[in-house]
Amino acid sequence: MIALGEAWISIQDFFDAGGEVLVWIALLTFFLWTLIIERFFYARNGHASEVARVRAIWKQRTETSSWYAHQIRRSLISQVSGRCHQFVGSIQTLVALCPLMGLLGTVTGMMEVFEIMALTGSGNARAMAAGVSKATIPTMAGMVAALSGLYFSVYFRRWADDETERVGDLLVQEE
Repeated sequence: MIALGEAWISIQDFFDAGGEVLVWIALLTFFLWTLIIERFFYARNGHASEVARVRAIWKQRTETSSWYAHQIRRSLISQVSGRCHQFVGSIQTLVALCPLMGLLGTVTGMMEVFEIMALTGSGNARAMAAGVSKATIPTMAGMVAALSGLYFSVYFRRWADDETERVGDLLVQEE
């Protein structure tokens, strides 16, 4: 079993080999997963009370067929939709941004390789190794971060759409 100190040193070595862009990818990934966890908590705990609140408001109405009642129904469905879709766009944006940050790492790493080639005047593989790792590690990290959130971005978008439709069906309008 690896000691905690050894694991920390390995993580530091990984970040050193990947360059500055890797820190930004880690921050994006942390923010991405914070939003994903928030959506899980809302879907698991908060959504049911929101639906119950909206249903209670709708059931208090004595008439449900007028234009005014239709507008209230639309407003209630819109409120639920807004809460369901909250942060979903941000999650999708962060998923799309992670590989782009990885590509930024590729560019900065390759710039370092070219700088070393210009300084040494040759293609010394040892001198270029640090730049090559700074070019490849962020690319890999950006892709892994994006893939880790891709499933959940699609899942929460579908869940929000389905729940909005379900609430619309619950608030039946009498004709």
